[in-house]
Amino acid sequence: MPSTGMTGDDRPLRCLVTGATGYLGGRLVPELLAAGYSVRCLARSPGKLRDHPWAGQVEAARGDVTDEESVRAAMEGMDVAYYLVHALGTGRGFEERDRRAARIFGEQARAAGIRRIVYVGGLTPAGVPEYALSPHLRSRAEVGRILLASGVPTAVLRAAVIIGSGSASFEMLRHLTERLPVMVTPSWVRTRIQPVAVRDVLRFLVGCAGLPYDVSRAFDIGGPDVVTYEEMMRRYAVVAGLPKRVIVPVPLLTPRLSSLWVGLVTPVPGALARPLVESLKHEVVCAERDIVRHVPDPPEGPVTLDRAIRLALRRVQDADVATRWSSASTPRAPSDPLPSDPLPGDPLPSDPLPSDPDWAGGSLYTDHRERTVAASPQALWRVVEAIGGENGWYSSSMAWSLRGRLDTLVGGVGLRRGRRDATRLRVGDSLDFWRVEEIEPGRLLRLRAEMRLPGLAWLEMAVDRDPQGRTVYRQRALFHPHGLAGHAYWWGVAPFHAVVFGGMARNIAAAAESAAPEPARTHSRTHPRTH
Repeated sequence: MPSTGMTGDDRPLRCLVTGATGYLGGRLVPELLAAGYSVRCLARSPGKLRDHPWAGQVEAARGDVTDEESVRAAMEGMDVAYYLVHALGTGRGFEERDRRAARIFGEQARAAGIRRIVYVGGLTPAGVPEYALSPHLRSRAEVGRILLASGVPTAVLRAAVIIGSGSASFEMLRHLTERLPVMVTPSWVRTRIQPVAVRDVLRFLVGCAGLPYDVSRAFDIGGPDVVTYEEMMRRYAVVAGLPKRVIVPVPLLTPRLSSLWVGLVTPVPGALARPLVESLKHEVVCAERDIVRHVPDPPEGPVTLDRAIRLALRRVQDADVATRWSSASTPRAPSDPLPSDPLPGDPLPSDPLPSDPDWAGGSLYTDHRERTVAASPQALWRVVEAIGGENGWYSSSMAWSLRGRLDTLVGGVGLRRGRRDATRLRVGDSLDFWRVEEIEPGRLLRLRAEMRLPGLAWLEMAVDRDPQGRTVYRQRALFHPHGLAGHAYWWGVAPFHAVVFGGMARNIAAAAESAAPEPARTHSRTHPRTH
């Protein structure tokens, strides 16, 4: 069983986390803090940590795992050192960089008196000689051996595919399944793998901090499901509510051609896709589950594949869309709460993080408009809150009317609902084919679309001031596509955004200015931004 997590002098364990700006490291830090440990993060750019909510609770050290001096300084006074970095996707020579960094880390850990090293590597297939492994898996295995030979008690956790928003393996699965209703796939889609939820990986990582000091070995970690990649794509489609996928494996696609195919279909960079694809040619299933002797499973058991996918999709499915220029957010409770889940709206390890790459977390298309308005914030807000119904949408009435009629034809609500009150809105009000999802009087109005769409859509309108004290109107239309039809819909209507959304921003500003007292008017500027 693990120890209490206290040192001999009754103080909490002090943990060094490398890779805190990466996928696992950024999710591990708050779990360690919640367990009562103190944390120091080693990062090449500590400034990248500032967007995390836990940034003020940790000590940040600048350095690189290939620099002996910075590693030595970062390890001073630490008890446990987490090695969560690797050179995946960084081009030629990554194996030598991984090898050198692991040696430095192990040597400095021993010199500093570190009591435990914890590392996450790749699950290697049984019976396959190391020379036959992909370079990615071969390097991960070598790093584990180097750390185990360092003289410091080491726990090497070997995982296959980690399921959680932001994980490179999961993002590849997400984008392939969502974008291709019919797939001609490589033969590796029939390779068996044992995926593991990021929540369970983090539970093992935290538990390893308190392992007995005589435990120094590798552990296989995986979830309760052993599936083929093909089955994993099918199960993703079911959980995501997508139509059944047609998957046709062909034997001719080599790992290199497969990675080019993945790079073409998904936003996952080719340099990252290739080592992931090469690893999938081998069956990776756990040979043992000895880790549970030291870090037992929770009462409800490890997270299943379907549940892990559902958790990874939670943020978008629950309409908790993060705003960059507004801190207002009232998350909606999950429709199917799970045992041991945090309170609705609390961040989960499977949720996206600010440090995740741009291609992680699924597609979210945005049309952003901004105008400086020659009117008071109060005058602008009155126009915003009165939008819709008899007051219209301040842009092409023909376009809005046509969209409403089309929605009615396909069984949607259309524009016939209008609004409850001509001047006031509250959360939950219907507003033509929108629903008021969030309102901060005088500041923010967020609407969620209830029209028939191949995806989820929101419209946000915000009132603010710029550094010069001028009134600013900000408007965002957001769309999360559902399958290939969703992507096609967004790009099909994109040419009309300048007329609909651009005209809307322009006319809302003009309406506020026309209602403002003459002395308050100043020159206004337009700043449309679409991405």
